[in-house]
Amino acid sequence: MDVSQYLRLCEQLGHEPDPAKMPLASSDFPEEVQVAFFIFSVMTDRWEGMSGMYLGKDWNNLDYIFKVYKVSDIKTIFFFLKIYENIVVGYKAEQADKRRKAEERKAKSAGGGKNYTHNVTG
Repeated sequence: MDVSQYLRLCEQLGHEPDPAKMPLASSDFPEEVQVAFFIFSVMTDRWEGMSGMYLGKDWNNLDYIFKVYKVSDIKTIFFFLKIYENIVVGYKAEQADKRRKAEERKAKSAGGGKNYTHNVTG
């Protein structure tokens, strides 16, 4: 949800917008963090093949990306990139765990009751 969606939702519900609950835009962050967000979006994702688990970004081309976009403060940008990656990996792992648990609950409920030989008529 972005700021405009949040404001529309507040208007529809008749609530006063709360700045503490308002989603942040990338422009709310310092320039170094904005650059890190951009570089992060350019980097390719790595996924585990069998489970489809998100592993983070592929860091092999980072030097090339820094050169192409003429990043001068590499250490600071790298620092924010790693922090952001940790947040994203953690979030995606949480989401995958929730999906897995939901699928397990669905499979259990779809199985219905247990069949025992003494219950079977025939």
